[in-house]
Amino acid sequence: MTAAALALTAAVLMHVAWNLLARAGHPDTRFLWWALVGYLIILGPWSLYALVIDAQWSWSLAMLLVISALANAVYFLVLGAAYRHAPVALVYPIARSSPLLIALWSSLLFSEMIAASGWFGILITVAGLLLLAISARHGDTRRAVLWAVIAAFATSVYSLSNKFAVASLPTYGSQLGLVSVDLTVSFIALSLEQRVRLGRWRPSMMPPIVRWVPAGLFIGNAYGLVIFAMQYLSAAYAVAFTNAGIVVAGLLSIFVFGERERWRMRLAAMVIVTSGLAVLVLSA
Repeated sequence: MTAAALALTAAVLMHVAWNLLARAGHPDTRFLWWALVGYLIILGPWSLYALVIDAQWSWSLAMLLVISALANAVYFLVLGAAYRHAPVALVYPIARSSPLLIALWSSLLFSEMIAASGWFGILITVAGLLLLAISARHGDTRRAVLWAVIAAFATSVYSLSNKFAVASLPTYGSQLGLVSVDLTVSFIALSLEQRVRLGRWRPSMMPPIVRWVPAGLFIGNAYGLVIFAMQYLSAAYAVAFTNAGIVVAGLLSIFVFGERERWRMRLAAMVIVTSGLAVLVLSA
């Protein structure tokens, strides 16, 4: 349990860090695309080798890798579509409401027992996330919400796939190899989408390399550490705990970057999210 707590804490900090690095980027740079390039160049070859060598291979593991990779690609594509209709502050909290779906699928389809206090904590957390989204209602919210809900479904699919796959991935290198498979497919999907929508394979601008390379390493390892934690926790709990990153990023936006629009509502939402996470800590 201590290992899981440390892994998730590091994952949250890395997630906040890459979002801060992406914050100053011009939209035309397609910062995520470059970050995936950085990760795949630096850690992709080693982690894929570790996956091939260390994994306990079976047809079921191969199928889980395929499902996870496709769901992850769908997540990135629909999240990008949602961002074209509404701001991140509205879209992302809805997409991160996936722990409720993960808990539902785990209970209904796989007979996983989640304590009543766990359900209560997840529901409180999701309520806070939805309030956070309501505080940022701008743009074409109906289309954005639809895409964000699909992103939450995709997250629930790849998270459950990762939970089942991690039993066959005994080393962190092989777990990071799963991440590399997912991000490779996502990178291909984003490149194809960019080619179809914008007429080019790569973005028209490149952000400073000192930002996108670290961001890529943070993205990949944050994802890998969540998978590592799933060895000890249910997928719903592991993913829910990473929503602490939304609270940290929200506090920074208010008190460091001075984004004061509806700040009282946003602060109340973050208190609710934190309360739900506290309940989950007690029930884990």
